[in-house]
Amino acid sequence: MALFETVHDLRTGADSLRHRSYGLIVVANNRLHAVHLRPWPKLFSATELALPGAGLHWRSAGNHCWLYYNQPRRHRRFLALKYVVSSNLATFATFRAALVVLDEIARLKSSDAIVCEVRNHRISDRLLARWGWEPHVPSSARRHFIKRFYGRYPDPEQAWNLCGPLG
Repeated sequence: MALFETVHDLRTGADSLRHRSYGLIVVANNRLHAVHLRPWPKLFSATELALPGAGLHWRSAGNHCWLYYNQPRRHRRFLALKYVVSSNLATFATFRAALVVLDEIARLKSSDAIVCEVRNHRISDRLLARWGWEPHVPSSARRHFIKRFYGRYPDPEQAWNLCGPLG
């Protein structure tokens, strides 16, 4: 198995997606461009975390969204949505497409749930609820959310359609 691998189609790359723990979903213009599989989780620099918008990709042109996810070693039945980066011209549909791809990866891995911490207050609790997310860890001052599956996943056809025709 190669350290780094790229999947362009969710159907043909299903086996790789099922067995790799760390990935970057790249969606451009409402379509899946690639899922880059990594041997370790994305590590963020202090600049990226302290100064949102300072990174080159934040200022890049175009309509794209990058979504980093992990499958924690101690919690193999869960995925963690770690970080989302979007271009200045990213559309709502492109962001939504990245989340649809993450749902399909959760289905392929038979994950029970996806967890995340939402720091952007422009993403409302109401929108998250509409997409199947619910508050998690209510005792925390932070906005933790969980999307539970427990064997009931969204239709994979929606994610497959983001890849274009097979072949």
